[in-house]
Amino acid sequence: MKKMFVSLGIVAGVLSLSACNLSSSETVVESKSGEITKEEFYNELKSHAGEKVLKQMVETMLLEKEYKVTDKEIAAKIKEYKEQFGGEEGFKQAIQQNGITDEKAFKKLVEHELLAQKAATDGVKVSEEEVKKEFAEKYKVEVKSSHILIKDEKTAKEVKEMLDKGEDFATLAGKYSTDPGSKDKGGDLGYFPKGIMIPEFDKAVFSLDVNEISEPVKTEYGYHIIKVTDKKTNTFKDKKAAIERELIAKHAKPINQVLSELQKEADIKINDKKLEDALEVTQSAGIK
Repeated sequence: MKKMFVSLGIVAGVLSLSACNLSSSETVVESKSGEITKEEFYNELKSHAGEKVLKQMVETMLLEKEYKVTDKEIAAKIKEYKEQFGGEEGFKQAIQQNGITDEKAFKKLVEHELLAQKAATDGVKVSEEEVKKEFAEKYKVEVKSSHILIKDEKTAKEVKEMLDKGEDFATLAGKYSTDPGSKDKGGDLGYFPKGIMIPEFDKAVFSLDVNEISEPVKTEYGYHIIKVTDKKTNTFKDKKAAIERELIAKHAKPINQVLSELQKEADIKINDKKLEDALEVTQSAGIK
């Protein structure tokens, strides 16, 4: 998620300029102190973010010619991100921390991500045996757990002592947890299979019985007090499609390789001399 957000704050502010008449003297700002024309605005933005923005726009143009993404697919992906961040509030905090306030810009970024995924996985196949192996190792059993994330060990031990004395887990999560995505839900993280959480958390949660509470578990995020609230056994039929998607993504081709091939075929020419290096590829990649 974090990787996907890189430079979006810049992109969001410039993306709409692609539809503008950039040689126009139409004013963007008028005041008693002076005016700023659309061309002046474009040139200033270009000097600060032109290469990154042009690179993304050209990539999107190339991908859209070969692949299609539906509104339904974009909505499903956005829903997936919201679930990963524990709901609407956690999701909003995550994107705002990355400088994203424009919903249309975020939707455009998700579209770009899905186009890249389709390009990178085009033609990739996985066998039934691979899917069955992944199911047995990771997805056959899922746990439902809650956690209380605390920054320092001293406080974590104090909270664990409260739990040992019978205090309510959900209440303490709401009071002490620093995880914005789960604290207001009593620390609930929902169901998940092996390998989804960071290693220390993953090892601890799958060693617990239902209703058992762990000692504080240290990770890069702080100290987690974990409670397993349920376990379920999945069927291969229910998980097959999701596992296939995951394995196909693992076997995907490097997106830079795919884009380089598309750029060669497109025979791109950059007319703005100041942006000739924007795509950071050589003449042999089809850039004139």
